[in-house]
Amino acid sequence: MTETVPDLLAELAALDDPRMREVNERHGDDHGVNLSKLRAIAKRLKTQHELALELWATDDTAARLLALLVCRPKSFSRDELDSMLREARAPKVHDWLVNYVVKKHPSAEELRVAWLGDADAVVASAGWALTSDRVVKRPEGLDLVALLDTIEAEMRDAPDRLQWEMNTTLAQIGIAHPQHRGRALAIGERLEVLKDYPTPPNCTSPFAPAWINEIVRRQEAAPVVG
Repeated sequence: MTETVPDLLAELAALDDPRMREVNERHGDDHGVNLSKLRAIAKRLKTQHELALELWATDDTAARLLALLVCRPKSFSRDELDSMLREARAPKVHDWLVNYVVKKHPSAEELRVAWLGDADAVVASAGWALTSDRVVKRPEGLDLVALLDTIEAEMRDAPDRLQWEMNTTLAQIGIAHPQHRGRALAIGERLEVLKDYPTPPNCTSPFAPAWINEIVRRQEAAPVVG
C-alpha cells in the first residue's frame, strides 16, 4: 500500500509530544517527534526519492527530517542541495541535510568550497562542517595553516552556528594533526570560545583545548592492535 504525504503528516502529528517540542524549540527546532520513532517510519518506508521531495515541499520540520532519511542523496542536483540548505530553517534539518545527504553527494567538495565563503553565516557553517569532516578523513589538499589563520581571526565574533562549526574544525585539526596541535591549543586558549559551555558529567567539553586534550589522551591510552 502506497503511503501518501497527508497520511504521513497525520502520523507525525500524532507523534508530536508537546513537552519534547518545548525542549526542541529552545534550540530552534519546531517539532516534538521522538527521533527514534521518526527513524522507525523511515525504515518502514525505505528509500523513496519522489516521496522525499513531496515531504520536503511541505515545509514541516518533522516531514523534512523524514524526507532526508528516505531520499536518494545522489539524485539531487548541486543547485537543489544549495537551495535546500538555504531553506533549512531548523538546525536539526540543516545538520541532517549536511551529514546524511550532502556528504554522500558527488558535489560535496564543490559545495564545501562555495559555502565556506558565503555571506550567510548559517550557509557558511555548512561549509565549515564539511571542512571539519575533510580535516579528519581526507586532509590532502587542505591548507590547514590558512584554516587556522581564518579561525584565529574570525571565530570569536562569529554567529553561534558558524562559531560552533569553526570551533569543531579547530578541535579536529588539533586532534588529527599533531604538527598543528600546539597552535590549535593556543588559539583555543586565547579566544576562550565555548569555555563555559554547560557540559554534562562524563561528556567532553566543546571548548577546543579540553576537547583536543581529552581525545588525544584517550587515543594514547588505547591499546595498540596488530
